Parts: sequence; C-alpha cells; structure tokens
Amino acid sequence: AGQDVQGTSVIANLPFLMRQNPTETLRRVLPKVREALHVAGVEMQLTAAVSFLTILQDESVSIHSYTHSFLQVILLHLEHRDTGVSNAWLETLLSVIELLPKETLRHEILNPLVSKAQLSQTVQSRLVSCKILGKLTNKFDAHTIKREILPLVKSLCQDVEYEVRSCMCRQLENIAQGIGTELTKSVVLPELIELSRDEGSSVRLAAFETLVNLLDIFDTDDRSQTILPLVKSFCEKSFKADESILISLSFHLGKLCHGLYGIFTPDQHLRFLEFYKKLCTLGLQQENGHNENQIPPQILEQEKKYISVRKNCAYNFPAMTVFVDPKNFHMELYSTFFCLCHDPEVPVRYTIAICFYEVSKLLNSGVYLIHKELITLLQDESLEVLDALIDHLPEILELMSTGGESSVQENKLSSLPDLIPALTAAEQRAAASLKWRIHEKLLQKYACLPHVISSDQIYYRFLQRMFTIMMTNNVLPVQKAASRTLCIFLRYNRKQEQRHEVIQKLIEQLGQGKSYWNRLRFLDTCEFIIEIFSKSFFCKYFFLPAIELTHDPVANVRMKLCYLLPKVKSTLKIPADKHLLQQLEMCVRKLLCQEKDKDVLAIVKRFQKKFYEKDLLDQEKEREELLLLEMEQLEKEKQQNDGRPMSDKMFEKKRRDTKTPTQSLPKNIPISVPGPSSVTPSTSKEIKKSKLIRSQSFNNQAFHAKYGNLEKCASKSSTTGYTPVSGLGKTSVLSLTDDSFRTRNASSVPPSFSPNTPLPSTSRGTGNSVDPKSSGSKDTQPRKATLKSRKSNP
Repeated sequence: AGQDVQGTSVIANLPFLMRQNPTETLRRVLPKVREALHVAGVEMQLTAAVSFLTILQDESVSIHSYTHSFLQVILLHLEHRDTGVSNAWLETLLSVIELLPKETLRHEILNPLVSKAQLSQTVQSRLVSCKILGKLTNKFDAHTIKREILPLVKSLCQDVEYEVRSCMCRQLENIAQGIGTELTKSVVLPELIELSRDEGSSVRLAAFETLVNLLDIFDTDDRSQTILPLVKSFCEKSFKADESILISLSFHLGKLCHGLYGIFTPDQHLRFLEFYKKLCTLGLQQENGHNENQIPPQILEQEKKYISVRKNCAYNFPAMTVFVDPKNFHMELYSTFFCLCHDPEVPVRYTIAICFYEVSKLLNSGVYLIHKELITLLQDESLEVLDALIDHLPEILELMSTGGESSVQENKLSSLPDLIPALTAAEQRAAASLKWRIHEKLLQKYACLPHVISSDQIYYRFLQRMFTIMMTNNVLPVQKAASRTLCIFLRYNRKQEQRHEVIQKLIEQLGQGKSYWNRLRFLDTCEFIIEIFSKSFFCKYFFLPAIELTHDPVANVRMKLCYLLPKVKSTLKIPADKHLLQQLEMCVRKLLCQEKDKDVLAIVKRFQKKFYEKDLLDQEKEREELLLLEMEQLEKEKQQNDGRPMSDKMFEKKRRDTKTPTQSLPKNIPISVPGPSSVTPSTSKEIKKSKLIRSQSFNNQAFHAKYGNLEKCASKSSTTGYTPVSGLGKTSVLSLTDDSFRTRNASSVPPSFSPNTPLPSTSRGTGNSVDPKSSGSKDTQPRKATLKSRKSNP
C-alpha cells in the first residue's frame, strides 16, 4: 500500500518467506521489494541489507539463483547518498564475495570495478572500490592479482583525496597476505614507505599501523634498513603531531617492540623504553584537582586523549615486561608499574588490573616485587578495578604464595601481611554497593583461600562473615555463593572442633531456623555438601536434618527437599546405611499419604516412580539371568539324551512363558525364587519349566501389588487427606533389596543417627506446634518464596 512500515515489515520477513516458499517469493515478492527500494527510506534500506545477508547465510537458494536475483540489487545501492546505508550494503557485499565463484566475481564485480575506481568517479565510489579490492585479493591467483588488481591498488594509493589514500592503505594488509612475500616486498612495501611520508596525518597513521601489522612478513634486512628508520622518525615526530597519532602509537608500541626486538642496538633499546615510560606518565605533570567548568574544552579533550594513551600503555605493559626481560623488571619498569597502579584515572587502573595476572606470570620468582600493588588494587575505591582484578585472583594468590623466596607452607603470609585486611575490606565494599554481581563473583573467588592462607585465619576472619551473608543478604545468588564458599572452607578445615562448630551452626541457625528462607538456604547448603564432600560425611551429619524438613509447615521448603531427594538417596551405601534408608522411606510414605499440596505431591510421585522403574528394570535383568541358567542346564540335559542342541525358537518360547499372567496359575503355588543351585540333573524338564514360570510370575505379582497399594494411597491422600491404608507398613517404596517385602512397623525404626560428638537435635515439630508467624515468613523482612510464592501451610 506504499506505507514504509508495511514495506519494512515485508522485507524483514523476507528470509522467512524464502525458507517457506522460495520459488513464489522470488517470482511475486522480490520484484515488489526492488521497486520499493528505489524510493525507500533509511530504515527500509538497512533492513533490506540485513535480510539479503540472512538469506545468503540460510542457504535458502542456490548461489546461482542468489546471484541472479539479489546481487544486482546489492551492487545498485552501494553508492547510496546516506553513508550508513552505503556501509550496510557494502558489508553485505563483502560477505557475499566469500561465497561467490571466481567467474561470477570476475564478471559481476571485478570488471565493473575498473571503471568505478577511476578518478572521474565520486569519492564514495572510490572508497567502496578500495574495500572491495581488499576482499577480492584472496579469491584470485597471483597472476590475475598482478595483472588486474595491483594496478588498481597503485592508482588508489596515489589518489588525490587523502580519504581514498588512507582507505587503500588500510587494505594493503589484506592484499599483502593474498599476494605473498615477494610481491609484498616489491609492490606493497614501496607504497607503504611513500604513504608514511604523506602530507595527511590520517594517511601516515594508516601506513604506520599497516607496517606494524605486516612486520612478520618482512625479513630482518627489511626491518632493520627500511622499517626501523620509519618507526624512529614516526615516534620522534609524534609529540609534535596530533594526539590521535599518540593514541595509535601507544596502542601498537608493544607489538612494535616485539617485532623489532632482534634488531635493536642497546642504544635503540633504551630509547624505545624511555619513550614508553614517557607515554605512561603523559598528562600527569599538569596540575590535577581543578574545576572542569573553568577549563577550555580543548584542554579537556586533550586530557581525555592523554588518558587513552596511558590506558594503552597499561594494556601493553606485559609486552614491555618481556621487552626489558623480567630479570630487569625492578630496575627498569617497577616505578612505571607503580605509577600505573596509582594512576588518578579509573580506566588506567582498570586496564593494569586486567594485566596484573600476566605480569605476575612473567615475573615468576620475582612476583614478590608487586605484592604491595596487589594490596593497592584490592583496596581501590572503584569497584570496576576490583572486578577486573578478581577475574584471576585465585591464580594471582597462588603465584604470590608459592613464588619467590617465601614458598614454604608455614610462611605463606610472611610477605603479604596486609592481604587478609585487604580481602575483607574488598568484600565489605562490594557488599555495601548495589553491584551484587561483583559481590557474587568475589565470594566465588574466595573459595581459593584454603590453598593460600591457614584454616585458622579463614575460621576467624571469613567463616562468620559467610554465615552473616547467608542469614542477612537479600540477593539469592550472593547467598548461594557464600554458602558454597563456606562449604569449601569447611572441607579444608584442619581442626575437628572447628568443623563441628560450623556443622552445628548450619543445622541450628539454618536447618532449624525460624525463617523459612533460612531453611531453604540450608537445603542449598546440603546440595553443595553432597557435591564437595564424601557420601559418608553427608550421611553422618546432614542426612537426618535434611529429611526432617519433610515435616516443614511451609510448602516451598518441602518442595525444595523433594527436588533434592534423588541426590540425598544417592549418598546412601547399602547395607551400611540401611537404617537411614528406612528413615527416608518412612518420610516418603508420610508425604505420599499426608501431603495436601498438589505440587509437592506430584514431585514425590515422580521421585517414587523413578526408583520404581529402576527396580522393575532390575527385576527384568534378574529374570533374564535366571532364564539363561535354566536354558543352559536344559540344553546340557537335552544333549545328554539325544545329542541335539536346543533351538532358538524354544529359547524364545521359554522366555515368553516366564511372562505368563498370574491369574492363570494355580492358587497353591509355593512362594520360592529358584537360584542356580536349585537345578539338578535328575529334575525333569516339565518341573523345571513350571518352577521357572511360577517364580518369575510371583515376582511380577508381588511387585505390582506393592506398587498398586502405593498408588492407591497417594491418590486417596491427594483428594481426601490422610487415610490409613491397610498393609502400608508392610511395603517399601524405595528399597531395591529383598528386605523391602518384610514388615516395617514404626517401633522397628532405629533411633536417630548422631555423630561422634554431640550435635543439636534434629527433631522438628509438626505443623500444629509451629508458630505460623515464625515459620511462614523471613525473620529480617517479609519476602516471597522462590519456588511457590502462593503456598504456605502455617
């Protein structure tokens, strides 16, 4: 209808239409799109460029069809009057060039490019030609490049417009990689030398950056005789030129020093090092602390460029450490490193914090030289700096504790006396801010502390802080991070008394806490303990306190426990933990019969069904094993009688017979499960078959009857509440052993398991004896439950 919003919508959905019906889309829709693009606005043009590229990447049509239908449209809009639109179509074309065959590239793109690159064309057309030439070089052989492409390259390098010369100069890197070393030395290098002396500063800058990126291509003679003099001249003139050249020079200085390292004389080496040091303090000599409103905008802009220079110097500091050799770090670069760590601008300190780990690795045994700078950055007032540093904090602290002269275990902190105060201050500063992700990351990284400092120092300086965060912090990821780190602290604690005190606090303050929020965090902690500790440790201290929460008055807590039940059960070792298995089974049975919340009940049923299916599979495997033994014995007897082996059909028939329905068997079948020892040579074949059928069918009958009772109990409890079910005490929901068929009365349950040292009682009252206000809400402030905000059973 001619509305731009409609046209834009159609073009945006063009990739979808091509996937659904490419033939009709090309026949009916694409002609309309071409017409609309002739008068389209900027938004529609940008959308079309993206859609055309998406169609190519989706491979909705063949390359031949794409070239015929879409390529001419792309080429037509390359010189759009809007620069943004032109660049969008150019990016699409450059991606298309990667997939087009050589013949198509030659006829559709390279041949028209000869006229497009002429001086008679617009500047925009010649700029587009430069970028296309840089992309085409890798698509043709050396002969074609030398004959057809390089003449255009030389012409554009000598263009009258500095924008074109600069653009072509930046494409010389791609061209050099496509034509090889020999042509690069004979064609590209002379052009770069001439462009490096260009009157335009942007052209000289482009030539310098291209030379730095191509250093690996040139041999030693070219570097020493041609490139090094150019670089020296460029550095000497940089302070007199525009500050943007200084920004580029400071960014590439590390790569430049590395590429020219082998050809420097001692004097040149020292000169480049002094030049780097000067850039590291550029702008700091001026008076700071002034009022920005009283300074001219030109001076403010200059100061911003100086900050960028120092930031780039911080980025290149690891490369310059290699340049001076780490053995000479203290004499040559330590003062510069100190200045960068204490720079007044946050971006500079942020960048040096990112590089701190690399510098530490390079110094190796000399890492003790930068101990104080680590403390400085940990105490930095900016959280961004702290965030950059803690990404590699565990590796840095490990290097600090093992590197240098103080590598003995007992003297870990002798060279880092201020480390613990700096770490605690950093955590408190992160906790006081609103940037909880930094706080979470910091707590996660603190899990490395047992490998760095003693367990006593962790116990007295960090453990209680982790408890406080778990109890009072309002951000769930932060609480979980503190919980996991606390579990790791507990894992590596060397004193039994301290370990038991921590366990007691976890059970009393979290597992038996008045706030349901704390009880949820206790279950999170149980999950981390299962992950970090052994199964026996969890069973000894946390198994019973965890399953006690099946009586919790809040549905969210019971639900979280039910989700955790498979992991809890996996910690049991049968038969050693048989009594704990009985406790777990009793809790599950109570939930199945008494639970009123439908969501909690559904989770319990899934848990129960999962292990029922595993039990059923195990019985099927046992049936197959017994059947194989029976078949082997019958085959031996058959061979003894007539010398003929038993056929596969008889085997399959016998296997099917083991699945005979229970109803077809006599009622007076004795209950017995035959084993391998029950087969004797004197037994007849018919008796053996009947015994096998009876034993397997009985197993089926008993197990299905057992599961049926549980299903009845669960379904009845979900509709009418608790209803006693006859015989429920005689069945087991989870046990996978033969003992599951024995009677289990409440009086037969063993007493609660307790550790060697006295721990708090794990018994909890039922819903009738709990204060609704204390059990259904958080102590510090009311908040919604994370799992079921609408469920609460006071």
